[in-house]
Amino acid sequence: MPAVDKLLLEEALQDSPQTRSLLSVFEEDAGTLTDYTNQLLQAMQRVYGAQNEMCLATQQLSKQLLAYEKQNFALGKGDEEVISTLHYFSKVVDELNVLHTELAKQLADTMVLPIIQFREKDLTEVSTLKDLFGLASSDVSLLLEHDLSMAKYSRLPKKKENEKVKTEVVKEVVAARRKQHLSSLQYYCALNALQYRKRVAMMEPMMGFAHGQINFFKKGAEMFSRSMDSFLSSVADMVHSIQGELEAEADAMRASQQELLSVDESVYTPDFDVATPRSNRGLVQKAGYLNLRTKTGLVTTTWERLYFFTQGGNLMCQPRGAVAGGLIQDLDNCSVMAVDCEDRRYCFQITTPNGKSGIILQAESRKENEEWICAINNISRQIYLTDNPEAVAIKLNQTALQAVTPITSFGKKQESSCPSENPENSEMENDKIVPKATVSIPEAEELIAPGTPIQFDIVLPATEFLDQNRGSRRINPFGETEDDTFPEAEDSLLQQMFIVRFLGSMAVKTDATTEVIYEAMRQVLAARAIHNIFRMTESHLMVTSQTLRLIDPQTQVSRASFELPSVTQFAAHQENKRLVGFVVRVPESTGGESLSTYIFESNSEGEKICYAINLGKEIIEVQKDPEALAQLMLSIPLTNDGKYVLLNDQPDDSDGNPSENRGAESEA
Repeated sequence: MPAVDKLLLEEALQDSPQTRSLLSVFEEDAGTLTDYTNQLLQAMQRVYGAQNEMCLATQQLSKQLLAYEKQNFALGKGDEEVISTLHYFSKVVDELNVLHTELAKQLADTMVLPIIQFREKDLTEVSTLKDLFGLASSDVSLLLEHDLSMAKYSRLPKKKENEKVKTEVVKEVVAARRKQHLSSLQYYCALNALQYRKRVAMMEPMMGFAHGQINFFKKGAEMFSRSMDSFLSSVADMVHSIQGELEAEADAMRASQQELLSVDESVYTPDFDVATPRSNRGLVQKAGYLNLRTKTGLVTTTWERLYFFTQGGNLMCQPRGAVAGGLIQDLDNCSVMAVDCEDRRYCFQITTPNGKSGIILQAESRKENEEWICAINNISRQIYLTDNPEAVAIKLNQTALQAVTPITSFGKKQESSCPSENPENSEMENDKIVPKATVSIPEAEELIAPGTPIQFDIVLPATEFLDQNRGSRRINPFGETEDDTFPEAEDSLLQQMFIVRFLGSMAVKTDATTEVIYEAMRQVLAARAIHNIFRMTESHLMVTSQTLRLIDPQTQVSRASFELPSVTQFAAHQENKRLVGFVVRVPESTGGESLSTYIFESNSEGEKICYAINLGKEIIEVQKDPEALAQLMLSIPLTNDGKYVLLNDQPDDSDGNPSENRGAESEA
C-alpha cells in the first residue's frame, strides 16, 4: 500500500506559508471526501430502501397469489392446477420474504450504519477542529489575539525596561502561541488520521454488503433444492403445454379469419339479394338490429337502431351497453304486416290483439324484413309452446308450397286434413251402422278457373268514392265520425265492428258450396307466399242487417260496401280460425252476374264474423214478419239499451285459449 501524505507536526508551531499551503491541500481533500461520503450514503440508503421495498413487495405478492382462489371470474372459477401451483409459489415467496427481511437488516447494520458513523464522527471532528484552528472565514479570533500580543511585545522600550510589564506581555505571547500550537497539532493529527480512516470507511460498508448478499444467496440456494427444481420443471411443462394449445388455437383463428375475410363483398352489402332473397319462413326465433320509430312530436319521428330478439312469445330489445334486454311487445295473437313508412324501405308494423297499432320497425334488407315478419307470425300462433316448434313452423309454411302443387280434386286434399268435427259427416264407429253415401266434392277447376288473377289490395271504385264524399260534409282527418256518417246504421237492428286485414280477392265460378272459399284461401295464401307479399290492408269490417262495409280506420271512409243479400256464401277456415271469407254476387251491365270471393284475416275468430253475417241474413228474412222478428230478437243477447247484438256473449267454440278471445270487436 503506498505511503500516505501527512502534515509534519514539528512545523505546526512555526506556521510557515509552506505549511499553510500544504494545509490547504489537506482541507480541500477533506471537503471532497465529505461531498463524496454524502453521495455514497444516499446510494447505500437507496439500496437499503429498495431491499425494504422488496420485503413489502414479496409479502404483498404472497397474499395476492393466495387471493386468486377467491376471485369470482365471469367465466367460472380458476383452474385447480393453477390454484394449487399458485399456493405452492406463495409458500416459496413467503420463505423468500424471510430471506429478504434478514438481508435488509444486515445491510442496515453492516453497510449503512458504518458510513453514517464515519460521516458523523470523523468528518464532523475535522470540521470542528478547522473552526477552532481559526482558518474559517467567519472566525479569526486566534490570529487577532496572537498578533495583538506580538505587537505589545514588539513595542517594549529598549531603555528603561519594566520587568513587570515585560513579564506580563511575554505571558500573553506565550498563551497565544500555546493556544495556536495546540489547535494546530489537534487539527493536523485529525487531518492525518482522516487519510487512513477514509480507506476503512470505503471498504467496511461494502464488505457488509457483500457478506449480506452471499448469505442471502447461500440460504436461497439451500431453499431451492432438488424438490424445487422438479416442481419448476413440472410447471414449465404445463406452461409449454398451454403455449402449444395457444399456438394451435391462434393458427385455427388465423385460418378462420382468412376464410371469413375471403368471402364475396356482397356479404357486407345490406340488401345484396334484393331480387331473390333466400328467406327462412320456418323461424320461431329471430335476433338482429332493427330501427325503431319513436314519435317526438305531433308529426315528427326519430329512428333509433337497437338490437331486438325474440324470447318465447315476447319481443325483447337490448340497447348498446345494457346487460339485459327489456320487453317491448307481447307477440301472442299479434299480427304483423309490411307498411309504407315515410321514405324508408323494409318497414313492418306489429298490431296488438285488440287492434291497436303497435311498434313500427325497419329491417336493413328485404330478406331480414321477410324473416322477421315470418318469425313474428309464427310466434303469434304460439308455435313455440309445442314440443317441436321448428318442425311445426316448417309444416305450416310448407302449406304455401303444397298450395301451388296441382290438385286434381278437392277430395284428395281433404284426405290429408283433419277429420271434420261435424258429427253428420263423421265415419261410422262400428260395422253395425250402414255407411252414409259419400258426398261428392267438386274439382278445384270447377270452383275457380285456372290462372284467375288475384287482387291483393282493395281499391275503392271511383263512383263509390264520389258517392261517399259528395256534398258539403267534410270527413274528419283524425278518424272521428258523427252519428250520421253511416245513415243506414240508424235503422239497422245489427251493428258489429271487427278488425280485419284484407288478404286478397278473386273471381270464382260457383257459390253453391263453401269449398270455393277454402280453395280461394289456399290460392291467395299460396300466391302471397310465392311472391313474398307481406303487406296487408287493415280495415274495420262493419256488419249490419243491411250491408257489409269495409271502413278505413284512419279516415273513416268506406273502402268497399256489399249488400248483405248479395253475400251468398261465408265460412271460416277449419284450422286457422282467424281466416274468414265470403262470396259476393254482383250484377253486371251486360245483364249477367259475377262471383267474387274476399279473404280476410281477423283479430278475433272468423266464426264470430260468420255468426254476425248469418244473423244479419236471418233479420232480413224475418223483417216482414213482426212476430218472427220478435222471437228472433228474444233469442239473441242485446246491449243494455236493447239496440245492438252482443256477440261476445255467444258461446265460444274455440279451443279454450283465452288469448284467442281478446279480440277486438267493438260496438259501433
